[in-house]
Amino acid sequence: MKLLTANDLYIARRIAIPLITTLVIAAMLLMLDQMLRLFDFVATEGGPVTVVFRLLANLMPEYFAIAIPLALLLGILLAFRGLATTSELDVMRAVGFSYWRLLRVPYLYAFGLIAINIAIVGYLQPYAAYYYEQLQFDLRSGALGASIKVGQFNKLGDHITLRVERSRDGGTDLSGIFVDVGTDDGEHYTATAQSAQFLSTDDPNLMLLRLRNGSAVQESPKFATPRVLTFALQDLPIDVPTMKQFRMRGGAEDEENTLFELLSVASNQAFSIKQRNAAFANFHFRMVELATMLIIPLLGLSLGVPPKRSTSAMGVVFAIIMIVTYHKVNEFGEGVAALGRASPYVSLWLPFAGFTALVLWMYYVLAYVPGGQPIGAIEKRADKAAKWIGRRLRFKRRRSVAMEAGT
Repeated sequence: MKLLTANDLYIARRIAIPLITTLVIAAMLLMLDQMLRLFDFVATEGGPVTVVFRLLANLMPEYFAIAIPLALLLGILLAFRGLATTSELDVMRAVGFSYWRLLRVPYLYAFGLIAINIAIVGYLQPYAAYYYEQLQFDLRSGALGASIKVGQFNKLGDHITLRVERSRDGGTDLSGIFVDVGTDDGEHYTATAQSAQFLSTDDPNLMLLRLRNGSAVQESPKFATPRVLTFALQDLPIDVPTMKQFRMRGGAEDEENTLFELLSVASNQAFSIKQRNAAFANFHFRMVELATMLIIPLLGLSLGVPPKRSTSAMGVVFAIIMIVTYHKVNEFGEGVAALGRASPYVSLWLPFAGFTALVLWMYYVLAYVPGGQPIGAIEKRADKAAKWIGRRLRFKRRRSVAMEAGT
């Protein structure tokens, strides 16, 4: 017996198009939402533009982890809605395909995407979150070759202050220079120059700032009065600031821990009770989000089949509202569990049980109740609400016209 029939392959194609489209669009929208902020951040820190795309690349696992369940839901829902509105679903049911048999392909999609999501939220996303924070740290510290900020006083080490009015040719040609260099012995060298350029030396810990056409004031306890001089060319040695090392991955940072590392932190007495609670809550949050994908095929089928002689898209809207609201409930449950106010089994798995029971009831009504239609009641109430709003608007319009006529 073949695992997939021609009918299954047809359903698979119907699911694939909206699934892939939703996945790409959702990831792109989430990425565009962050792109402007990242461009502004990188420009403020004076870093290269390529860092923006490296930051976005490290955000992609998080975006796909969010988009995959929604794409699976809409892929299944829109596929079955299309089959129902064209009466193809009635033909399949007439030749002996039960609703449970029709869920074979959706569950194959679900198991495949669950495996991908386990790899993402369990391993790839924690490493990406760490590298994202590391890139931001390197950008702020100048380890990525960030240029001198124009028009601002820049601290280079503990005793050097530099201000540049203009920067050209990628920072190789600086003009409008002010520099102040101090030492632990109380000496000060303050200079202004028309232009300047940074030069490397054989010593990796030392660079030269070559000043051109300027003047300087040198103060020292050895001098009775400050010395004033002008110069055409002056090389000023500057110690390369020591770059701080970024922290290690994981530990108390829950988002940077893999699934097994979260369990390790949760059981490690070396961490505080608050950190252990947060790690345990985050572990259960990820597991609940993965488990939710197991009931998405049932939800997509239940809300994808509209009532007879209806082409309403209320099921699509209601499905999106349900899955987004449930995700927010999970986020709230994680926060409550992280604070130690409730067990994750109560704040996360209890809502999951309630959500699962609701979806199973909707599927039962569709598959086993004669003429049952779980979305039908919602559409009737929505239709009544729309008619009531329409009547209220018409009443207000007539009263307004009557008042104008009376005046």
